[in-house]
Amino acid sequence: MSNYRNDLPQLSDQVFLTDGGLETCLIFHDGIDLPCFASFVLLKDEQGRKALRDYYDQYLPLIAETDFGFILETPTWRANRDWGAQLGYDAEQLAAVNRDSVALMEDIRNRHTGNAGPVIISGNIGPRGDGYVVTDRMSTDEATGYHGEQIRAFADTAADIVSAITLTYAEEAIGVTRAAQEAGIPAVIGFTTESDGRLPGGQSLRDAIQQVDAATDSGPAYYMVNCAHTDHFSDSLAENESWTRRVRGIRANASRCSHAELDEATELDDGDPIEFGELYRALRDRLPHLTVFGGCCGTDHRHVLEVATALSQRP
Repeated sequence: MSNYRNDLPQLSDQVFLTDGGLETCLIFHDGIDLPCFASFVLLKDEQGRKALRDYYDQYLPLIAETDFGFILETPTWRANRDWGAQLGYDAEQLAAVNRDSVALMEDIRNRHTGNAGPVIISGNIGPRGDGYVVTDRMSTDEATGYHGEQIRAFADTAADIVSAITLTYAEEAIGVTRAAQEAGIPAVIGFTTESDGRLPGGQSLRDAIQQVDAATDSGPAYYMVNCAHTDHFSDSLAENESWTRRVRGIRANASRCSHAELDEATELDDGDPIEFGELYRALRDRLPHLTVFGGCCGTDHRHVLEVATALSQRP
């Protein structure tokens, strides 16, 4: 059972790092084919599991000389019903994959027990659809049932939280939150934005967060923004407004490209890791309630290292 499920330390002032763009690193840096952008398929054999261990092992040493914590996200962003079916996995096999992914994170955490800060395990959940485009919008009840399958698998493990990232509309986020409430595990909701700072469906971050909170009695433990460059959404995070304080995590893209441009890209745009860290420091200077920092598409351990360095230099 989780060590932190009832007392999440990332809700304090302590900084937590997490990883970068798992799938883009595996594809572009390691040359691994990921059908449907699904990294969970690597759990099926020892070669794939080694690739995952090697990936995560680059990150945990970054907190060794700080008081930062770390959040280990399972490689299960695509391990839900529709994507699993495309890859030949039935419901029983997907449940086993999700549980196995947490066991792998436990093993990685145990091998890094000398690090200073706490290490949280998060069961990672992706959208039912593409993640960039709103298609086949579910009702809240449909989303609760759909995502409840994966969340129940995580709830029976050592996962401390579940984190749904790259969500594109509020109803799916409400469903995830309600399913997590029913399963008794804290949920983190990560919305993605277009270059105008709005969700792909056109809703503002403010309205989406307030809609989810109103429908779930402020159910999410906190919110994140991911899979967009900080330039795309930072102006949307208004200072001194209560809804903004619900956003505690950032997992930005390295690239300033739009989602449509990234979809067409054949080469990785990894941006400038040093600038990436400086942009994060500027965000936290303006929004000191932010506590969780990682990367998304195009980022790797270099970007997270620069984030750690930049945040360590803050007064």
